[in-house]
Order: sequence, then C-alpha cells, then structure tokens
Amino acid sequence: MNNSYLDGIYGIFTIDSMDQREVLGYRIAFLIIGVSFAGLLLQWETYGGAGAWPWIFPLITSLGLALRWIHIYLRFLHRALQLLWLIGTVSVFVLALRNGFRELLPLFVHEPFSIWAVAPFFASVVGVGIKEFFCFHRLEAIGVVLFLPAALLGYLSGYLAETMSFTLLISSSFLLLILAIQKFSVKSSADIGDKSIFNYLEAQRRGM
Repeated sequence: MNNSYLDGIYGIFTIDSMDQREVLGYRIAFLIIGVSFAGLLLQWETYGGAGAWPWIFPLITSLGLALRWIHIYLRFLHRALQLLWLIGTVSVFVLALRNGFRELLPLFVHEPFSIWAVAPFFASVVGVGIKEFFCFHRLEAIGVVLFLPAALLGYLSGYLAETMSFTLLISSSFLLLILAIQKFSVKSSADIGDKSIFNYLEAQRRGM
C-alpha cells in the first residue's frame, strides 16, 4: 500500500500501512464490542444471565484492543481510558472468581452495588463514545454516552426500574453496533486524525 501525504496543522504527515492496519484493527474491535454487548444482553434477556457469561470474554478483549489502537491526541486521556478498562477487567475476574462465572451477571441484579466494581469498564466504553462523537458528530455516539450511564446510575439509585435500565442497555448496545458498522464506510484518515498533532505533542512531551 502506498503512503499518503497530508497537510496537518504542524506540517505534512504520512499515513502508512501500519496506520491503515491499526485503523482496521480498531474498527473490527469496535464491531466486536457492539456484537458482544448486544449478544450478551439479548441472551441474558431470553435465556437468563447464567448462560450469557461467555460473551464477557470477547467484550473485554475487543475493548482492550480498541483502546490499544484508538487515536486520541491527548496521551493522558488515552492512558486514563486504558486504566479504566484494566480496573474494570480485573474487577470482573475478581467477582467471577468469588462467585463463579455463571453467577456473575445474576449478581448484578441481586446485589446492585456490585456494579460499582465494574463501572470503570463501562466508563471506558463511554469514553470511546465521547471520542467518536467529538470526532464524527454521530448521534449514535451521543446516545451511547447518555444511555449507558443513565441505565447503570438509574438502576443503582433506584430512579429507574430494572426493565427500563435494561432497555437503555439494549439501546446502547444497538447504537454501538450501528456506530461500528458505519465506521467501515469512513476513510481511514478520519480515524487516524492529524498525525502532525501527535508528532508535535510527542516532541513536547520529550522536551524536543
């Protein structure tokens, strides 16, 4: 694949094959997030939470990979999202080891405050949604940003019934899926962003 040369704020930058692969990896990971989240919730709703736990593995893995390949100008924000993912992932496995994987999802219903343990994971999902909204102004992204916290906080606070919270979660998963599918029709350069900004910020960080 030939390199592309584009004008950036801080000069000309190059989009090479590695950039293209990272974008493709990000988009595939994003798609798996949407599929896994929707699959988990639909199976939970249809057959109960005890058998839906295998969806957790692709959901966790794909979000971790998406956060590996996502392009965010501010390094500390990127690291913050990765840290939230890590905390949430560790919490999921701690709860699973204590209660068993089959009891993990029912645990969130019977002991709602256990949701706080995995809240950082969902915060990282919301962070990705915020990034997608500010970069592409997609209504689906703002839906994820609003619905996902509303579902969890509404359920924890008692302001939303379980059915309404679950409806918001399902809606969030479908919006994620739609957003992920639509990304494949966007030029790779849009996901890469202005690399001259990345280069400038990296030079500033290193004191160059």
